Amino acid sequence: MGIQIAPSILSADFANLERDIVSVDNADWLHFDVMDGHFVPNLTVGLPVLERVVQVAPMPVDVHLMIDDPDHWAPRYAQAGASSVTFHYEAAQDPVAIARELRRLGTRASVALKPGTSADVVIDRLAEFDMVLVMTVEPGFGGQDFMPDMMPKLERLRAAASEVDHDLWLQTDGGISRETIGQAAAAGCDVFVAGSAVYGAEDRRAEIEALRDLARQARDDA
Repeated sequence: MGIQIAPSILSADFANLERDIVSVDNADWLHFDVMDGHFVPNLTVGLPVLERVVQVAPMPVDVHLMIDDPDHWAPRYAQAGASSVTFHYEAAQDPVAIARELRRLGTRASVALKPGTSADVVIDRLAEFDMVLVMTVEPGFGGQDFMPDMMPKLERLRAAASEVDHDLWLQTDGGISRETIGQAAAAGCDVFVAGSAVYGAEDRRAEIEALRDLARQARDDA
């Protein structure tokens, strides 16, 4: 599959959210972070905001649930219009059951791994998921530094998916910028969440294209 860029609205201006969503309309996805103040020490937005965002976004919405009890909540975000729902393995009681329910609802099913969580927890069940998100920062806040020591985890997941001939997307979230995106692309990442790198740029659409080009070049070189 091709390189995909997903700007995170965590770095947008929430008082002008529709404006900031439209300003990145050449992106492949819109990344929608949900934090509950329990699973991570921050609180953001929820279902009512997602329902409205889906109505105005010119691209599909990728919801990232950094919350407790995704077994209960993940299907509700699918029903609210998310095209992809990512839940954390560490918070789930039954990751496979969640993924199967999301797929039944017509939504891409993705599982996220915190930096301290080994790829081993999903290696034997990769076919149950459409995407694995490898966090390249500790989840909870934007603007953190990229963790290059997560690259072997990406490489292992890419190799494991290839071994079973599964079209698995790999996503990274945290510290993605012009300086770091090549490392993740070379390690096998397909989908790149970029918050401050995009929303902090003078020309957001141009920044998305620059990130996409850098990732493609790194993938070709690898």
